[in-house]
Amino acid sequence: MIFEGLSEKLQNTFSKLKGKGKLNEKDVNAAMREVKMALLEADVNFKIVKDFINRVKERSIGDEVLESLTPGQHVIKIVRDELTRLMGETQSKIEFGSKPPTVIMMAGLQGAGKTTTCGKLALHLKKQGKRPLMVACDIYRPAAINQLETVGKGVDVPVFSMGDKEKPVNIAKAALEHARKNGNDVMIIDTAGRLHIDTDLMDELRQIDRELNPNEKLLVVDSMTGQDAVNVAKEFNESLEITGVILTKLDGDTRGGAALSIRGVTNKPIKFVGMGEKLDELEAFHPDRMASRILGMGDMLSLIEKAEASIDQKKAKELQEKMRTQQFTFEDFLEQLEQIKNMGSIGDMLNMIPGMGGKQMKNLQVDEKELVYIEAIIQSMTPDERVNPSIINGSRRKRIAAGSGTTVQRVNKLIKQFEQTRKMMKQFGNMDKLKKKGKMNMPFFG
Repeated sequence: MIFEGLSEKLQNTFSKLKGKGKLNEKDVNAAMREVKMALLEADVNFKIVKDFINRVKERSIGDEVLESLTPGQHVIKIVRDELTRLMGETQSKIEFGSKPPTVIMMAGLQGAGKTTTCGKLALHLKKQGKRPLMVACDIYRPAAINQLETVGKGVDVPVFSMGDKEKPVNIAKAALEHARKNGNDVMIIDTAGRLHIDTDLMDELRQIDRELNPNEKLLVVDSMTGQDAVNVAKEFNESLEITGVILTKLDGDTRGGAALSIRGVTNKPIKFVGMGEKLDELEAFHPDRMASRILGMGDMLSLIEKAEASIDQKKAKELQEKMRTQQFTFEDFLEQLEQIKNMGSIGDMLNMIPGMGGKQMKNLQVDEKELVYIEAIIQSMTPDERVNPSIINGSRRKRIAAGSGTTVQRVNKLIKQFEQTRKMMKQFGNMDKLKKKGKMNMPFFG
């Protein structure tokens, strides 16, 4: 889980503070020592940690906090505010040029996920109504151009390429003309990476920067490399003056050192974060929401946005009507599973709900495989069986179990749960009818 280690330690520290009716300076100092250790263990830059602790202490050891009726909550709010400030306070969006195309140059070391991130960003902008063009300027890495073209097909975005013999700066200039002629209002340049920062790499990037004057110079870094990612960001920024950072693999980063340090070290915002391998798993970075998630306060706004983006509203209304009239079938259930899967990991979604982080998530065992089993069982049913489960006798159950690679017991359990759900829906439907006839006048049904 994202920031799992840091989140758990901070929540443990603050649960002790919340349990105290009154706080004194000694309590605050003790808590800050624990916070400091948690941040350092999370691989946050030492200078950033030192400044952060000093700011929190200064604000926490004041009359307003120590004499408050809920001093623990006050301190947590201060920590949340300072974490938000540390990561950039407000969301930093793409700066679009006044005259199209907006040019976005992507930079980074080899292995950070730059080419895939180009595709993710192109899809993100496409959903906003833009017409992006991706440009293949990595002429050194074997199959880099082919990879970008494959990614382009995956997101249905055109790729401009001139092979691996032309200079990257010439490819970029030709792509700019191509974008103007073909109505592409955004141009994303996939540049070459290296295993380390070198003079040739920087010279090439500076050439493209001089000739095309990009609106955005985004650095792609692997968040799981912690302080290495921060050092890379610092060096790229000093050589190239980047405009922002995209952190990849944040879904697998249990520490969080890069996300919490980059803004403080480079003074450049994190604009996006990669939250999975799929091409639609790129999210805008919201410092305030991330601070809330770290402290176990959830992130309902992001969860709602995920639901709105993944769930077909028309189908949701149709399903609601089917449930009300007891016409809900396994076919409908399968559709719902697909939409839930599109929202991402169930564990990540639960983490966005306030109070579900840290210890609560550890106690709640979320088995993602269960959805796979359910899907396999339903897909092994015939269309008639999905609509009318009552026809599923013993021999049919054996066939479904064999087809889904599960057991008859698991098939029986799913059918039983489904029938119980339909009965419950029927009861609510009957209550609704009684209410309309005026035979029920309880506040619960209002």
